[in-house]
Formats: sequence, C-alpha cells, structure tokens
Amino acid sequence: MFSDLGLAEAVQRAVAETGYTRPTPIQAQAIPFVLQERDLLAAAQTGTGKTAGFTLPVLTLLSQRAAPKKPGRPRCLILTPTRELAAQVDESVKTYGKYLPLQSFVMFGGVNINPQIAAMRKPIDILVATPGRLLDHVGQKTLDLSGVEILILDEADRMLDMGFIRDIRKILALLPKSRQNLLFSATFSDEIRELARGVLNQPEEVSVARRNTASELVTQHVMRVHKGHKRDVVSHLIREQGWDQVLVFTRTKHGANRLAEKLVKDGVSAAAIHGNKSQSARTKALSGFKAGSVAVLVATDIAARGLDIDQLPQVINFELPNVPEDYVHRIGRTGRAGASGAALSLVDGEEVKLLADIEKLIKRKIEQLPAPDFVASLPIAPVQEERPPRPAGRSGSAKPAGRRDQAPAASRSANRPGRAATGERARGNTERSTQPRSNARPRSPSR
Repeated sequence: MFSDLGLAEAVQRAVAETGYTRPTPIQAQAIPFVLQERDLLAAAQTGTGKTAGFTLPVLTLLSQRAAPKKPGRPRCLILTPTRELAAQVDESVKTYGKYLPLQSFVMFGGVNINPQIAAMRKPIDILVATPGRLLDHVGQKTLDLSGVEILILDEADRMLDMGFIRDIRKILALLPKSRQNLLFSATFSDEIRELARGVLNQPEEVSVARRNTASELVTQHVMRVHKGHKRDVVSHLIREQGWDQVLVFTRTKHGANRLAEKLVKDGVSAAAIHGNKSQSARTKALSGFKAGSVAVLVATDIAARGLDIDQLPQVINFELPNVPEDYVHRIGRTGRAGASGAALSLVDGEEVKLLADIEKLIKRKIEQLPAPDFVASLPIAPVQEERPPRPAGRSGSAKPAGRRDQAPAASRSANRPGRAATGERARGNTERSTQPRSNARPRSPSR
C-alpha cells in the first residue's frame, strides 16, 4: 500500500485521487531508498511505473526540507531525452504535488525560449528539462544549477543512445558535488553502468525485470509482407479490424509522412509525429490521439519512450527497428498499468535477420499470422527509396553530437528576443534513416 511507504500525507492524498492504492514492484522497491536519501540505480521494463517511482518520494523529500527559494535556482533537476517525455514527467509532478507548496516547470526545445526565460525569474523547486535546452539557458545565464539537491536521469539509456553524453557531462560539472542522484533506465547496459559509476555514489540497485524483456501482457505477432505492400496492409487491417487507437512505428520521417497520407486518403484519421514536425504540431497530434479524434498516430522512434496513453490497445511495427532493444520499447507503449495489449510487426524478406535478432533478445519465437488474402493479387511495384533527412549542418555536412541543429532558421534564434528556438542538440533532435541505438489525463502511479 502507498500508505505504508512513508510518503507525505499530501502526496498520498493526490495518489488516492487517481484511484490507486498499491504501488507497482519498481515503486515498492525504489521509493524507500529514495526516501532514505540514497543514490539509486533502478531498472524496469517500460510501463511499470518508473516515473512515479521517483516523483512521489522526491516530492515528499522536498516538502520536508526548509530551503530558501531563489529565482531560476531549482532544488531538483530531472533530465529526460525527449520533449514528450519531459512534458509527461512534469504532468506527473504537478498531479502528485497538487497539495504541496512546490513549484515545477518544464523546458525543452522546439518552442519560443522567451516564456521559459520569464519563468526562470520566479522561484522553482523542480525543473524537468531536455539537455539541449537546459544548456541554452545556462549559456544565457537565465538558470542557476548551484542549488540542485537531487538529480534524476530518466530513461538514461535512451539519452546515451541519442548522443547526449557530452551534454550530460557538461551539466554534471555545473551541479553541486554533494547531492542525491537517481538513475532510472529501461535497461542496465554496460554503457549505463559506466555512466552510473561516474554519477552515483555507492548506489542501491533495484531491478524488477530481466534485461530487455517484453511485458507478458502484450500479445505479439508478425506478418510477412513485401515492403511495397505494407501501406495497403496497414490500411486494410485498421479498417477491417475496426481499430480506433493504433500507434504505428516507422523507421524514417519520410516513411511516417507517406503512411499517414495513405491512411487519410483511405478515410482513416491519422497524423504523423517525428523530429521534423514543429512542437505545436507534435502536441496537437498527441492530444488528438489521446482524445480519440485521431485514430492512428504514425511515429518514428522519437515516440518510443515518451508516449503515455491510457490502455493503448494496438501497436504496429511498420518496419522493424535496426536495434533489437528498440522493439521492446516500441511494443511497451501497450500493455501498460496492468492492461493487455497487442503488437503486430510487418516483416519484409530483408528484415528476417532483424526479426531473428529480436527473437533472440526476448528469448521467444513470435507467432506468425498469414497476410490478408488480397495481398496475393497485388503487383510487386518498385519501392520508392526513403529519402534520408537533410544534414544538420548549414554547409551540408552533419555536425557532431553536442552541436546545435542549424537546419531551420528558427532553431538559430535562441538568443534573439521574440523568435522561436529549438535549442536541441543535433543528435538528440534529428532522427536518421538508419536508426540510432536506441496530457489529457493525469499520469497514474502505476505507469
């Protein structure tokens, strides 16, 4: 029971209003260590409640400490790899901290930096941020990290996959030496353990699932389909099965756009979300998907960790990811908070090796379903190659990790009043045609 964990009464009250009384395994193990002010390395498969596992005890700790509040000087810093995840974590902080006199704020790129600068002129307790935009504020001296008491790296493995390690090191150098550190991850890779050694001080370690395992609540199937027929098959299945909420993963931004256009042409409400979309467009698409006005959300892996949809019933892998671990993160968008879900992967002949790698990782054979009968009559048309994204550099060559993406003019204006700014680092905000390793409702503590 949450009432047995030592959480502040105001936090318990907020949790109770969400309808939950029992913590998930990761929460039951992690919360006591956080409340003891220990450093923590925690791992659990996606959808098991990692966010509440650190949000609830951190709110309790901060509410119990008397501390002077200074403008732009947060007491707790939560770093996340994507904008969507940052917004999601901030929503949890606000939901569970609603009865506490604590102030939280979220900052990420893709939106005008000026409102964020204005917000930093006020006292703040908890700051949720993506690394790129955080360093923009540090550079403009609108943010002071010298008062951070608690540092949380959320989805740390994804941050490493996206090339944020140099930014993380810069941020670590700006923080007080004496602080509590929490590192939450979906996996305990060798890279994560190396990062942990440089961040954590004699940490406790908790893990509630084997490394890279998919939830048993997700029914998994594959279907052998020629890549030239995949758009027709996806459209047919969605309409034939009457699926009204489907998350589809593609490998490229161009592929996401083409599939969304095909679905809309066939009378299915759909929207694409990826790194080339403006933040307002991404927010609108997500809101529509959660509200039910958009039936199909077509996404690149930018959404593999940052989406949280209540009882999402169906995930489709339009293409298999190049990295097997990303398959687990993709299908983990369904089968969350104790609900069942289904995942279907369309596999072309060229992807058989990728499928074998996935089955080896999850230690199980995925059942194969027959393709729809109409596929046999479809001609094998030449497949248009997916166009790779334009290089980030102005001169046409991609910049190394840790440098600003200067492709859109708006992203170069973080220092100019009244202009939009992204502030994201090139590798953190740009999805490539070869994958890197990789709201409307209050976030419940079981998620």
